[in-house]
Amino acid sequence: MTDDPNVLLVVLDSVRASNCSLYGHANETTPFLDAFGAERATVYDQARAPGARSVTSHASLFSGLHVAEHGVVSAAERLDPTLSVFHRLRSEGYDTGIFTENDWLTAVDVGLKDGFDKVVGARNVPFPDGLNPHEFVSNEGQGNYAEFVKTALSSDRPARSLANGVATKLQSDYMRYLPGNVTASTPADVYVDSFLDWSDDSDGPWAACLNLMDAHIPYEPADEHDLWGGSKASALQSSFADQKWVFHGGQNPWWQKRAVESLYDGAIRQMDAELERLVAALERRGDLDDTLLVVTSDHGEGFGEPSRLQDGVRVAEHGVAIHDAVVHVPLLVRYPEQETPDRIERPATLTAFPDVVNRLRDGEAPSDGFCPDEPVVATAVGLDKPLQKRAGDYVADISPWIDDKRAVFEYDAEAGLVKKYCRVRDTAATVHSRDAQSAYRVARTDDGRVEAAFDELELLDVRTDGEDLDDLDDDTYGRLEDLGYV
Repeated sequence: MTDDPNVLLVVLDSVRASNCSLYGHANETTPFLDAFGAERATVYDQARAPGARSVTSHASLFSGLHVAEHGVVSAAERLDPTLSVFHRLRSEGYDTGIFTENDWLTAVDVGLKDGFDKVVGARNVPFPDGLNPHEFVSNEGQGNYAEFVKTALSSDRPARSLANGVATKLQSDYMRYLPGNVTASTPADVYVDSFLDWSDDSDGPWAACLNLMDAHIPYEPADEHDLWGGSKASALQSSFADQKWVFHGGQNPWWQKRAVESLYDGAIRQMDAELERLVAALERRGDLDDTLLVVTSDHGEGFGEPSRLQDGVRVAEHGVAIHDAVVHVPLLVRYPEQETPDRIERPATLTAFPDVVNRLRDGEAPSDGFCPDEPVVATAVGLDKPLQKRAGDYVADISPWIDDKRAVFEYDAEAGLVKKYCRVRDTAATVHSRDAQSAYRVARTDDGRVEAAFDELELLDVRTDGEDLDDLDDDTYGRLEDLGYV
């Protein structure tokens, strides 16, 4: 192993642990991770995301701070970029890159993209091998139309680059004229290829984040991975006026939300196949043993599961729920030169990622480094004003989703289970979880655990004002709207 190992963080966006066969799901969604974890990786059975949406969880993943400490919950806040582990690695000689169509990481200025030399953003354009306007805006700023044309004409594929520019303009202003394949999500293989090309050209140690969005709405697995859904499920998904609030509001029955989970499973299977290709490529190059590989998710997804905290409330998608469907996530780590498997049952937190990187560079072997001595905590932030408006279009009473929800996770070694204490306002619950497939409420109190744990946390002076949503370019705002964030 080199003195400075490569660092690869792979975020399977929106993937919950319970739908991974790695954690006992009936559908074989993760055959590669199943085998890899059983042979030469460390699998954490009880990992929890720090937040219930992309921006909160990624800010914690990159900084090591809890949501209650960094307070970056929307485009209105910007994290101090120097707190990102990737920013520090870049300042110490690493090549850094991020590869995703998740705009929170590449386009919206919340302080997360600043740590990367290479930014490969949204690729939902007709010609992915041409210049991408979304990526151009992320790197060069808004409104530089003349500069984009100049850059496109001087690129290797000028015609395709200009066509991408026209399609992007049409997408923002005249979407009704575009074919569906232009606005579809970009599959994992595009970003895996981009990462592999970039890392192969790197001369020194590299650190990268690969965020794959296949399991984020809309779920569109390719035919070879769509093993449980099919055309009827796809047609049903396309018919939804909204992917979340029509179910909460009663406009659509809950069985329809459960039905499209079949497509979600296929999307996870699709990313698992790309992970197999990714690891094989790194191994052929001789890079795998010099790399800290972390595979996880920023949050999970709900398909109508009843809340164990709020009676009469169910979970759809993610964002405000503290349910384990949303915060119990996969976590598989392959440490440099690791050749024996390990399985860890204690609660783990993704906020430990920067510390694991630092300890590894200092020569330690933190095999259980994602398990803190203190309780693991998670925060689901309540709806902000734009999301309240969106919810209010379908739901008469949005009060169940206004306030923040908090949870604390502790390990009971004697009983062999995780105890979850959760609270919203004056409502509390204790939930026991033995694995990703089983959790049940045992009490309607949290025994004061939530208040005690969060009293130890304070909002730090680590953020500044971010962007006003009205200042975002139309393409970025449109994609955030499609993803349910505004």
